[in-house]
Parts: sequence; structure tokens; C-alpha cells
Amino acid sequence: MKLRCCCLAAAMVLSSGCGKEERREAVGFYKVLVEKRAGFAETNGLEKSFVGSVRSWCESLMANGSGRGAQLAQNASVARDLAKSAESISAQVGQVRQAVYNQTIQKEYPQSIRNALIGQLTKRQRFLQELRAGLDDAAAGFESLGQSREYKGDSYPNAIGKLNVLVQGYKEPGDAVADAVTALGTKYGIKDADLGT
Repeated sequence: MKLRCCCLAAAMVLSSGCGKEERREAVGFYKVLVEKRAGFAETNGLEKSFVGSVRSWCESLMANGSGRGAQLAQNASVARDLAKSAESISAQVGQVRQAVYNQTIQKEYPQSIRNALIGQLTKRQRFLQELRAGLDDAAAGFESLGQSREYKGDSYPNAIGKLNVLVQGYKEPGDAVADAVTALGTKYGIKDADLGT
């Protein structure tokens, strides 16, 4: 009987220790996410606006053609500028993804939140990189049209059609960081006092 009580007491101590470790990991992860939350929300806004600009630009080109001379050169320049914007937004998403990735988490629930968040951020970076590559192809396409004797000004590079399909299928991202903060805060009852603020 005495041995059974000792085993039970030892099991309770171990389980409470595990709970403390899990909460410690969750609080550390939560703190990193809170630090990144405002910047990430801003990046979401930039991404939505950026994709909207690419969409309207593609639609205009598909309706009116790429133009000739200076207009064609202008479209190539716009494509290059948009490609740089895609790269910049992807880099900002990447900073959040790297901060999340750098968190050492062993416990199951915070690890599941971390893995889901990394997956969502990686998917967004892939989309932005695909967009950047399409815009680079469009810039090269405009330059190629400018050197073609058959080009009449009323068509557009094939890359524009591909870009249009990509941006038409775009779904605005939710705020994955805020969702993760809420999930961790709810599960572990994390308060500002836990963050040392």
C-alpha cells in the first residue's frame, strides 16, 4: 500500500512538472507571436493590396493589349517593380516564419500550433515566389514583344494570362499569427503578467 502511494505521488509530481514545461514553452512561443503580430497584420494588408494591383493590371493588359514603344517599356518596368514587391512581401512573411521555426517546442499542443503556422506561412511564401517568377517572365515577355516585327500592340505576353489565373484564384489570407496567439492564450490562460510586461 505504501509503495502504491509513493508511485501515485511520484506520478503526480511528474505530470505536474510536464504541465509546467508545456506551459513554459507555450508562453515563450506566445511571446514571440505577440511581438510579430502587428508587423504580420501590416504584411497581410500589403499582400492583399499588392495582389489587387497585379489583378487589375493583368485585366487591363488582357482587355487593351500591351501597347507599343514607350507603353511596352513601361509595362516591362511595372512588371519588374511588381516582382520586387512580391519578393519584399515574401521576405517579411519569411521573417515571421523563421521566428516561429526557431522556437524549440517539444510538447504536442504548442508544437501542433507551430507546425500549422509554419505550413501556412510557407504556402504564402510559395504563392508570392510564384507570383514573382511570373512577373519576371512578363517583363521578359514585354521586352521580347518590343523586338518582334509582327507585334501589333494588341496582345500581351503569355505570362500575363498565367499571372491572371494565379491572382484570380487568390484567397485573402487570415491572420494566422493572431489565430495562434488566441489558441495558445485560451489553452494556457496566458496573461500579460506571464510575458514579463
